[in-house]
Amino acid sequence: MGAKAQGADAQRYQIIPRVLVFVTNRSGRVLLLQGAADKKIWAGLWNGIGGHVEAGETVLDAARRELAEEAGLSCSKWLFCGQVLIELNSGPGIGIFVFRASGISGEMTASEEGNLAWFDLDEALKINLVEDLPTLLPLVLRHKASQPPFWARYQYDDLDQLVISFSPSA
Repeated sequence: MGAKAQGADAQRYQIIPRVLVFVTNRSGRVLLLQGAADKKIWAGLWNGIGGHVEAGETVLDAARRELAEEAGLSCSKWLFCGQVLIELNSGPGIGIFVFRASGISGEMTASEEGNLAWFDLDEALKINLVEDLPTLLPLVLRHKASQPPFWARYQYDDLDQLVISFSPSA
C-alpha cells in the first residue's frame, strides 16, 4: 500500500500533533515553564514543556527534543499519560500527546520560550496556569504506569469557553 492509499483527504478532520511534558523530580515536584512575555500564545502563563511534532519525528522524539530545547534537560523515564484532542471551530484541530518524565539529567536552563520553576501540586494550582492545567496537571501527576492512558476532548462553546470531556478507557 502506497502513501496515496492511506486515505488522507483534505475534507476529513485533521490534527496538528503536539507534545506536552511534565517533568517530576524525586520530591514529587513538577517543572513548569512560564511563557515569555513576547510569546503569541500563553504569554505569562505557566504550562508544561512542549511544542509541535516536526516532520520525521516520533511523538517521543519530539517530547525529548522539546525538553532539551526548552529546559536543557533529558529524562530516562517516560510515561505516556494520555491524549488530548482539541477541536477548533475552523481548520485542523490539535492532538496533544501528554507525558510525565523523570530520571532527570543535564543542567536546567531557561530558553527564549520562558522561565522555569519547580512546584508542588498545591503551589502549582495557585499560580497563573494555562486554562486546562487545573484539570490536567493533577490527572497527570497521579497517573500510574499500570493505568491505561486518558483520552480527553477539548472544545469551545458559543461563549468561547473551554469544555473538557474524557472518554472512558477501553
